[in-house]
Amino acid sequence: MEEDIRARIVKKVGNRKEWSDWAEDVGRICEEQVKHIKSVLDDPANEASRKKFDEFSKELKNTLNGELSREEILDMLGQHIVTKPVMDALFSKFPFTEKNPLSKAMSTMLESLDKEGMKSATKLLEGFYNSVKLRAKNIKTSEGRQTVILELFDKFFKTAFPKLRDKLGIVYTPVPVVDFINNSVADILKKEFGTTIDAPDVHILDPFTGTGTFLTRLMQSGLIPKDKLNEKFKNDIHANEIVPLAYYVASMNLESTLHELVPNLEYEPNPVMIWTDTFADHDPKSFFSTSLSENNARLAKTNELDIRVIIGNPPYSVGQDSQNDDNANEHYEKLDKRLTATYVSRTNSTLKGKLFDSYIRAYRWASDRIKDKGVIGFVTNAGWIESNSADGMRKCMAEEFNSIYIFHLKGNARTQGEQRRKEKDNIFGEGSRAPVAIVLLVKNPDDPEKGKIYFHAVDDYLTREEKLAQIGKAKSISQIKWQRIYPDKHGDWINQRDDSYSCFMRLDGKKTEELSIFKNFSLGIVTSRDAWSYISSCDTLAQNIANLINHYNAEVDRRLKEGEDFIPSSDPHYIKWDRPQKRDVLKGKYSQLFSKEKQYPSFYRPFNRQWLYFDRYWNNCVYQMPKLFPTTSAENLAICVTGIGAKEFSCLIVNQIPCLDFVEKSQCFPRFIYNTTDNSKKKEPDLFKSTEENSETAASGDFIKEDAITDEALEHFQEAYPENTISKDDLFYYIYGILHSPDYRTKYANNLSKELPRIPRVATFEQFKAFSEAGRKLADLHVNFEKQPRYSGVNIQMKPGASFHVTQMKWGKIKGKTGNAAKDKTRLIYNSDITIENIPLEAQEYVVNKKSALDWIVERCCIKVDKDSGIVNDFNKYGEEMRDTTYPYDLFLKVITVSVETVKIVKNLPALEIHPLDREGD
Repeated sequence: MEEDIRARIVKKVGNRKEWSDWAEDVGRICEEQVKHIKSVLDDPANEASRKKFDEFSKELKNTLNGELSREEILDMLGQHIVTKPVMDALFSKFPFTEKNPLSKAMSTMLESLDKEGMKSATKLLEGFYNSVKLRAKNIKTSEGRQTVILELFDKFFKTAFPKLRDKLGIVYTPVPVVDFINNSVADILKKEFGTTIDAPDVHILDPFTGTGTFLTRLMQSGLIPKDKLNEKFKNDIHANEIVPLAYYVASMNLESTLHELVPNLEYEPNPVMIWTDTFADHDPKSFFSTSLSENNARLAKTNELDIRVIIGNPPYSVGQDSQNDDNANEHYEKLDKRLTATYVSRTNSTLKGKLFDSYIRAYRWASDRIKDKGVIGFVTNAGWIESNSADGMRKCMAEEFNSIYIFHLKGNARTQGEQRRKEKDNIFGEGSRAPVAIVLLVKNPDDPEKGKIYFHAVDDYLTREEKLAQIGKAKSISQIKWQRIYPDKHGDWINQRDDSYSCFMRLDGKKTEELSIFKNFSLGIVTSRDAWSYISSCDTLAQNIANLINHYNAEVDRRLKEGEDFIPSSDPHYIKWDRPQKRDVLKGKYSQLFSKEKQYPSFYRPFNRQWLYFDRYWNNCVYQMPKLFPTTSAENLAICVTGIGAKEFSCLIVNQIPCLDFVEKSQCFPRFIYNTTDNSKKKEPDLFKSTEENSETAASGDFIKEDAITDEALEHFQEAYPENTISKDDLFYYIYGILHSPDYRTKYANNLSKELPRIPRVATFEQFKAFSEAGRKLADLHVNFEKQPRYSGVNIQMKPGASFHVTQMKWGKIKGKTGNAAKDKTRLIYNSDITIENIPLEAQEYVVNKKSALDWIVERCCIKVDKDSGIVNDFNKYGEEMRDTTYPYDLFLKVITVSVETVKIVKNLPALEIHPLDREGD
């Protein structure tokens, strides 16, 4: 009976979960179809079909962009095979697939290849197509259809075509956001230009239309009267889409909406949709007269129009995570030159790569496309509004636009603690972890004032549904109480800096003529293959790297044997590719074999030592680390601080090579620098003794050890306290003390998120000495954390014969009134044999890199299996190789001591009083 009822329900209303289940089959069958097409093309007997495919490929490259590969074109054809019946099922009343230029072109190409062989997919997916048809049949409202379409195709892209989704940044926009942007654009047109959105020749373009939600909702909104809708549809509404599947849905979505609103119209293929890559630089002269000529004629005509309104949700993609993905974003020569000449050239940041993210390209493209008059309405990643790397973008925006409206929707999942709770849900659900904002940009040549910036944000702690409700209630920018923003000299709009900070001496001296404290500094190591290159066991590291190099060299052997037919293996169990290896394998260049001397002790995360394979070729970037730690025996200290753009400042000192993510975007300032020399070895200095001998030049093997602190820096600080003696050691530890000052971190929080630290001179020598002595104690605690005593104030529950082997430490739990369990951080379940209780809560106050030091121990002291490579990182082996089976247990107890003592020292730091010489204007 249950099965019969379930079947009847599914037959009546469709099964949403079924679509997710089917998506895996869709993706798999699509791959099989691609293989089949490829086998047809590779068959020497099919010369005529191959010629037609070559002509078709040339046309596609001109329609989209010249970087299209053969594999990408085959993927498009495979997607067309399995999705055409979906279109027919969703929009059964319209002969779309027979009349749409793109659909016709795809079908014609496929029929010329193997008409019968392509029909198998339809049979295999018949149940799925019937499910879509049933669900479509029961849709009662236009908004209901939009919801179904978004739900269906979001699941499609997520499961069936994940690489395409990740590459293009496909996320579909909630209807309340779409309506807010459409209504806001209509209000701006009235206010700024005295016209309406339905007026003739007010051309509206959605350049990244997805499933066409923005334009269909515009048609349904009533902003365009029904008696004007058909003419507006034919002449003034335009949309671009690059993904065939989304293009099909958008086309039929628009057509069916028009026929619902304006009944009795004779069916015609819509003139709105254009299949193209919006960012590409299209040359109309290069278009072919093929089955895509109708589409390309539309594109050429639209490119000549004076676009007044641009709306939409630009792609959010920021590029591939791994070279194994083989899924990099496209490059656009003309557009990227414009980016370089504007946003990039105006930034003061050295990290400029993010300015080529897809959504930032979209702002640059749209700003140019509306020329000197018009409105842009986007919903995008909100990172550019406050990130340091986007300061040039903000400067350009303020100069190019008269009015800028920012409705911040929060949702940043990359924050921690209380800030994370304030950000709460993202309006795109799991589709994005970035903060989101609705942005309206206005160019009005009749307005003499540029750069009027208005800001508003949703309330803190809101769920996705509550945020969408606030947006729906506001309806338009005209219903919002805006805060006027005045940019500062740095190009900051929100979280503006304290300008007194610029009076302090900077730590780094790169790319500036200002005096600095350090001669050189380095970012932490980037391996691009952490699972292979960082591990707890020295023996396992050796085996991993040997296997990696042997596989790479075997790939070189295969490349030399197969020649141009060679395709690199992408199996993550055998290799993790990066640019140098991908380049060199094609050149037939072998790698040097594994070397034991390249195994270095290193810091991977706070208080988490790992073994590192330190090698220029197999590490993506080593930066200046060879000058800080040239050998495993080279003694040095480096103060690691969070890099520019980090949401929460942090610092931690090390005596071994750190990873880039040791603290966020680690910037490492050393006590000494090693330069190559042939001098003989001299006695090494003691890093924790205050003596001038430490500043003398000392050689270590083939390296000469020199002070990293400049003489000018020492003179600068001595100038403030002329009656007293200060050494470079004193200054080094003073810096570490100042960087822990709560007053310093609070007052200059915005500065520290947007530039590297500057160090003030405090009011008196006594205060300087207090910070320096505190810094020295903190450094000793943090570097020598393994030498600290176990914290004795805890209660240990230990079974007889207990094992110290750890799989994953866990905090205890406290059940709340609602039944939900919160973490009890006074109690640790070490393993099934050992429980540690009465852990002092004040230990949690020592936070480094957004987590407490104890949280780092709980997270990292475990057995972890890398999901891609299958490599096992067993933290127990770190101690076992030192014949210390209690190492993880001891480490936790010792870091309690470190945390409690750190909190005491920090709380006893002097108040931050700035010396008169460092006060602005003095």
